[in-house]
Parts: sequence; C-alpha cells; structure tokens
Amino acid sequence: MESTSPTARALLALEVLQDSPGVSAERLARKLEITDRAVRRYVRLLRDAGIPIESTTGRYGGYRLGRGSRLPPLMLSSAEALGLVMAVLEGRQGATDAADPAGSAIGKIVRLLPASIADSVAAIREVTTAQTGLVSEAPDPDTTATLVRASEAGRRVRVTYRLRQERDMDVDPWAIAVWRGRWYLLCWSHTVAARRVLRVDRVLSAVTLDETFTPPEDLDPIAAILEHLSMGWRYEVEVVIDAPVDAVARWLSRQLGRLDATDDGRTRLVGTTDDPHWYARHLTALAAPYRIVSSRELRDAARDIGQRLTRAGTAD
Repeated sequence: MESTSPTARALLALEVLQDSPGVSAERLARKLEITDRAVRRYVRLLRDAGIPIESTTGRYGGYRLGRGSRLPPLMLSSAEALGLVMAVLEGRQGATDAADPAGSAIGKIVRLLPASIADSVAAIREVTTAQTGLVSEAPDPDTTATLVRASEAGRRVRVTYRLRQERDMDVDPWAIAVWRGRWYLLCWSHTVAARRVLRVDRVLSAVTLDETFTPPEDLDPIAAILEHLSMGWRYEVEVVIDAPVDAVARWLSRQLGRLDATDDGRTRLVGTTDDPHWYARHLTALAAPYRIVSSRELRDAARDIGQRLTRAGTAD
C-alpha cells in the first residue's frame, strides 16, 4: 500500500468508516496497511474536506461518520475521474480486482458516474500493470482513455507524438501498460512499418480512425515493453546459457533482453546495456552455466565481479 496516492488512501479510509462505524484506529490501520499515525493524518484530510468524522478515546474508542451526516453527491469531471483511477492503478495493482479494497472503492465510484465517463474509467481499469510505484510524469487522462478505448475496439489511431520534435503517426494500439509507474503504448506504427513502444505522456493528441486491426496472438504487453527497453543502449549483449528458455525466464528479468531458444536446447540472451557491471550482476542469478559472447566490456565486468566473489569466499 506504500505507493498508493494520498487521495486513494483517503477514499479507502472513508469506505471503511461507512462500512464499519466505530472502527478503531488499529483496525483501520490494518485494513489500509498503514501506521496508526498515518490513520490520524487521513482522518484529518477527510475532515478538512468537510466530512464530519467523530472520534472517541478509550478502550472501546474509534471513528465514525457524524450522526445525521449525509455525503454530498459525487461530482467528478471526466479528467478528475480518469485521473483518480490512473493514480490508483499506478500505486496499486489491486485497483483492477473487485475484491481488493482499492478496486472495490473504484467500482463504487464508477457506478455513480455518468455512462460516458464510466465507460472510459472501466476501460482504463483493465490496463496491464507491473512493478508500479515510481513517480513519473502523468499522461493526459482523456488522451489515455482514447488510446485504451481504441485498443479495446481494435481501431487505428492517429497520434501526435513528442520526442525531439512533434510528429504525426498512424498506429495500431495493441496494448496500454503501466511499468514502474510510467504508461506505455505498445503499437504497430504504419508510419515506419515497425513495432513501437511509445510513452503515453509524450502523446499530445490521439484521434480514432476508421481502420481496424487484430493484435498479435498471445501478446504479453509487459514482456514486449521490457524487451523494447532493453535495446538501443551502448554495448551489445549476447549470452549463451546452458538451460531451456522457460527456466531462464524464471531466473532473469525480461528487462535484460530477448530470450531465443537454440537448436541444441540452450538459450541465447540478446540485449544491450549502458552499464556492464549492472548487467553482469543480474547474470549471477543464473542457476546454470553460461558464456558471454559479447561485449568485451560485459566480459570484463563479469570477470571483476567473479574475482571479488572469490576473494569474499576465501578465508583470511
């Protein structure tokens, strides 16, 4: 729960108070997976927002909504509703699970929204997330919703993308995914006739077109994004591992590169890196013999790490 936004936690606290009048600070802390001190902070946040919360001290003390209080109708703009769900998704994978407190709270919000907004919110909830929690620039909620809806409907989009300069691209939006708090669009670009991974926060606009598409079968958005992020760095990497691909995939992060099966049952790891020592440290997770084909810098880094490990294991 550590990476959930303050707004999301406050909403979860309000849900618990509604469902469990008189809940103790300790129980509220356990439900929200926070400290007792943090509970007081979020109760204060709700009070500052005009929600009357009564508290009693002592052995049987706790928090409850003020008697006779009535919460005002939920009035969220499209950008507010989409932004809230995106923030919770970035901080908690459970936002997609109706059994999770965050997912349950979002479900209640969706049921109170106008249909036009609720449809976009529901679509964004299905975005694939992994390793969330790092802070990055948030993409525009309406643009993100357009891309997600187009992806679900199998419709091509025309995006204006900002990298070094702005450019228009016609793409098939195969999938939207969140990796380490950053939103990515995995797509086929008709402009360059190649697969591309675009940062959604760099998409300035998106317009849905009439053309349709069918995404590749067995598409794994997170794996494809990690493979993409592993390419284009300074040093080329090729490692041959004496183990099958399925075993190697359990040992290594996909951010190291692409795994290819060889004809003799081994695995070839292909990628790039700017930091050979960082890469070599990750290779030590391999539970099978391996040989570094390239680069020389990676071999030197692995040799250095090996020498240090040998010295560490030598008795004085």
